[in-house]
Amino acid sequence: MEKRFIRNLGAITEDECDILKNKKVFVAGCGGLGGYIAEYLTRIGVGEMVACDGDCFDETNFNRQLLSYEDNIGKNKALEAQRRAKAIVPDISFSSITEFLTEENAEKLISGCDVVMDALDSVKARKILASACVKEGIPLIHGAIEGWFAQVAVVMPDSTILDKLYPDDKENKNKSSLSFTPALCASIQCAEAVKLLLGKESSLKNKVLFADLLTNEYRTFEL
Repeated sequence: MEKRFIRNLGAITEDECDILKNKKVFVAGCGGLGGYIAEYLTRIGVGEMVACDGDCFDETNFNRQLLSYEDNIGKNKALEAQRRAKAIVPDISFSSITEFLTEENAEKLISGCDVVMDALDSVKARKILASACVKEGIPLIHGAIEGWFAQVAVVMPDSTILDKLYPDDKENKNKSSLSFTPALCASIQCAEAVKLLLGKESSLKNKVLFADLLTNEYRTFEL
């Protein structure tokens, strides 16, 4: 196996590394959560990724978005995620979609993927993505953050968790986010994604984990 993935062994097997190399993951959003998600999945050896984001970097992203820095202000986030992934694993198959997720394009964009990663910051967009996942029969790994708080859920195609988490389309106006919160949230999301990709049982299937980094309390609920 490739030397760059040799430290995976022990936690996962060489055969499982080969499985990951043949999996395709969709990352919706390449900002705070999505930047870390693309990074972690690239580094563990997922062979194919599609990243979607119509937004560009600006200085307000610097405090928590891994892919943002002074020289790429104004550059598209999905393209920068692709550039970063290629710098880590040159032969990764990485497609960047430089447009926002919509009702018109969602199903087409996620078609053929094994897992979909929710790294969005809009309730409306999350529900569009969840609906597309139901129609395509693809598991969705939901993640969301605010300040010290994070939540993660493994949403199977038959689940209505997102409707319960977001009973209406009211957007959260609090955009507070600390540097470490998206990193933690994305780590949990990626761990759950890798479990699904390898056929392992997920303890968060159709459940939601709430993490409070201020008090270090972690609670899991079945909705």
